[in-house]
This record gives sequence, structure tokens and C-alpha cells, in this order.
Amino acid sequence: MFRVAVLVSGNGTNLQHLIDASEGGRLPIRIEKVIADRPAYALERAQKAGIPAVLVSRSAHRERLSDAILEELGEDLNLVVLAGFLSILKGRILEVYRNRIINLHPALVPAFCGPGMYGLKVHKAVIDYGVKVSGCTVHIVDEGTDTGPIVLQRVVPVYPDDTPETLQERIHQEEYKALEEAVRLFAEGRIKVEGRKVYLL
Repeated sequence: MFRVAVLVSGNGTNLQHLIDASEGGRLPIRIEKVIADRPAYALERAQKAGIPAVLVSRSAHRERLSDAILEELGEDLNLVVLAGFLSILKGRILEVYRNRIINLHPALVPAFCGPGMYGLKVHKAVIDYGVKVSGCTVHIVDEGTDTGPIVLQRVVPVYPDDTPETLQERIHQEEYKALEEAVRLFAEGRIKVEGRKVYLL
């Protein structure tokens, strides 16, 4: 079985979608562990599904956060999924899980991403700039912030009367699909990474 861990910081709706897809047979994976970097309802979602759930507090570990997370994960999982995870991973975990950590970002990378760009801040920036489309990106995590190779993207229109909240909700529906598709591609061994390019086999 393809073994996955999910890192979270908030409510955990994308985590719940992965749990449902796994339990419903749509995804050939087993979620081994859920780790949050702050108290989050996502941990309760994991516990209700019988998945080990651990708080590795960002405030308690500070510069050691990535190392503490790696200690909890171990080194033999197939994939680590960042689903609404707001901390930046650094150091050895990036080497141990090279090309096996993915992040979901609520915009079309490389636009509207990078340090400080998360949640409603992203959607406000999109609307303020006046772009006609936005969407979400699943990318591989590297040493930068939202700079890793792109696995896949999904696009939604930006309407003249959109607010950050309405745009967020429309993109959120695509996030479910994008994350499930990306995890399935990894689980089926259909991802090949060469430099900045990700090939779907």
C-alpha cells in the first residue's frame, strides 16, 4: 500500500477529502499520520478516522520544526502532502523526501505565491491585480517557498464582482480535485521529475 502523511495547519477540509477518497476506494493509499504545526481542527478529523494525529508545535520547536516533523514521520513513507500547511520546511527533511513532498497552493504558481502569500491574502492579491483567471497548483516542495516543479494546475475564472471569499470558495472546489489527482499519480508511479519539469507517465 502507498503510505502517505499529511501536514496541516487549519480546518483540514483538503485532508478530509483525502480521507474520504482513501476510505471510499478512490485513492489507493493509506494515510499513516497527520501532523499539525499548531492546534487545528484537522487533528480531530484525523482522530475520528482512526489516523494517528500529532501536534508538532511551531512555537515550541521554532528553528527545529522541520527536524521534529521528520522525527515523527520517519524516513520510509512514500509521499508527504502539505494540505494547508503554513510553515516552511527546511533542512534534512527535504533531502530525505526529495521529490516526494507536495504542496497545494491556492493560485497559479509562479504568480501570487512566495513568502506571506497564503489564504485570503492570495485571493485579494489576485483580485487587486485584475487578472482574468486564477486557480490552484500542486507542486513539489524544494528549498524555496512555492518554487518547486509544478505537478498540475487547475484554472477558474475571476469574475468582476468576486470577493476574496467567493474566489476562495470556487478555487477550493478545484483544490479537492487537484490534490486527489496528484496523489493518485504518485501512488500509481506515474510521476517523473527531471529538473524543473514533471512528466506524467
